[in-house]
Amino acid sequence: MSTGFFKVPQPTNEPIYSYAVGSSERQLLQDTLHTLRNKQVEVPMRIQGKSVQGSKKVAMTCPHDHQHILGYYYEGGKKEIAEAIESALSAKAAWAALTWQERVSIFLKAADLSANKYRMELNARTMLGQSKNAYQAEIDSACEWVDFLRFNAHYAAQIYADQPISSPGVWNRLEYRPLEGFVYALTPFNFTAIAGNLPAAPAMMGNTVVWKPAPQQIYSAALLMQILEEAGLPAGVINLVFADGPEAGEVVFKHRDFAGIHFTGSTKVFQTIWQNIGNNIANYKSYPRIVGETGGKDFVVAHASADVKALVTGLIRGAFEYQGQKCSAASRAYVPASLWPAVKSQLQADLAKIKVGGTEDFGNFVNAVIDQKAFDKITSYIQEAKNSKEVEVIVGGGFDASRGYFVEPTVLLTTNPHYRTMEEEIFGPVLTIYVYPDQDWVATLGLVDQTSAYALTGAIFSQDAYALSEAAKALENAAGNLYLNDKCTGAVVGQQPFGGARASGTNDKAGSYLNLLRWVSPRTVKEVFSSPTDFRYPFLG
Repeated sequence: MSTGFFKVPQPTNEPIYSYAVGSSERQLLQDTLHTLRNKQVEVPMRIQGKSVQGSKKVAMTCPHDHQHILGYYYEGGKKEIAEAIESALSAKAAWAALTWQERVSIFLKAADLSANKYRMELNARTMLGQSKNAYQAEIDSACEWVDFLRFNAHYAAQIYADQPISSPGVWNRLEYRPLEGFVYALTPFNFTAIAGNLPAAPAMMGNTVVWKPAPQQIYSAALLMQILEEAGLPAGVINLVFADGPEAGEVVFKHRDFAGIHFTGSTKVFQTIWQNIGNNIANYKSYPRIVGETGGKDFVVAHASADVKALVTGLIRGAFEYQGQKCSAASRAYVPASLWPAVKSQLQADLAKIKVGGTEDFGNFVNAVIDQKAFDKITSYIQEAKNSKEVEVIVGGGFDASRGYFVEPTVLLTTNPHYRTMEEEIFGPVLTIYVYPDQDWVATLGLVDQTSAYALTGAIFSQDAYALSEAAKALENAAGNLYLNDKCTGAVVGQQPFGGARASGTNDKAGSYLNLLRWVSPRTVKEVFSSPTDFRYPFLG
């Protein structure tokens, strides 16, 4: 679109490499993986464009080979967090004074660098550090990250172009100012793209940022920061810090200039953050923007008319891609009794073909969960299910952490629709199925809606148009992203803006203009060309 004398390139979704056997990209990625596995890196913090080493040296390891050290990062504390905040505040005036086109151009260059020069290394770091297979890394650390940058540039142009009408003799305009203060980006381990977008989106709109990634994602976060700086991001605009979460929060949430948080993580942590912000609300210069995407207990509900093969494929991909460590992952399913025998048989047959192992072997569909803490939590649910009279293990149930944190894709069948694994977020490769009588379709829709505190994603499978419409209406508030006859994961920037409500977050829709609007504070300017010089109106006579 055109705004003034500038045109922003029309965004298109980044093409996905297949990494098929014999392809050139497959060989290139395998070569990059080999190189990185044999080269340890040291990752300092980046504050005011300079490398800063904290006092604590922490190893970065492969989840699927936890004795293999990829390198080390240097964790800081309150001192470094305070320095990062001051860096962001000192950089703010010059950054905000740039035209939006000058800011956006930096992120468009970062997109090109990521799509080309650094594509394989971004994917390889995500595969090694976060245990994603080649395809899951490709759609995340390459494609979605690039899409965020390019589509956000497009949405920014739309926002800045949106202006009010003006009456004769008056010129009205809107200025889209960055927030007054600094933004805190607190990012998750599971998506490299989200980790990059959370600081980049506010920065594109003129804000300066303190970015604290999850420890398990620092290996790829360091490369994202390198790319942004190579693209021309000025010192202090985004400050990359590593610190204990509560310790960092002690500094951030008590600072007078705290202007907002961009968060993806657990519901419990987000609620604690919100509470801390509320406790300090009288201290802030402005009311902070609170933007968060948290957990999910995402559903798949099938009607008796559903296509069994499509349903099973949606369950397997939705529940077990990236080991179920997506906030959108399918973790509870409702299957009609008439379809259950066929669904069960197909699930068992398909899951028997899935291989579990390290990411360097491209034949492995499922890899390791992120760390020991996640492994222990997930396996505790499986162990409890094995001992429950209300649950039958249909597939999987095995696990082994001797070399990597491996958990088999596990399907549980429960007779209790309120059993723990139907209600609580597990964040692992565990799917629980409840079989309902076909005639209870309407009641089951109510059950789906009322079972979980979350409302992130959901999927409905039906070949009956009336049933599909009925379910979509009944589940109107149960999911921010609803999928009809498809898996409930895989939102694409620009196509399915992502976010949910209830306990799943503020539903500010990453991947759309709605999210960018949260990072500006508009000022309305009215200019009168011929000012009134007499206070009296005609009706006074």
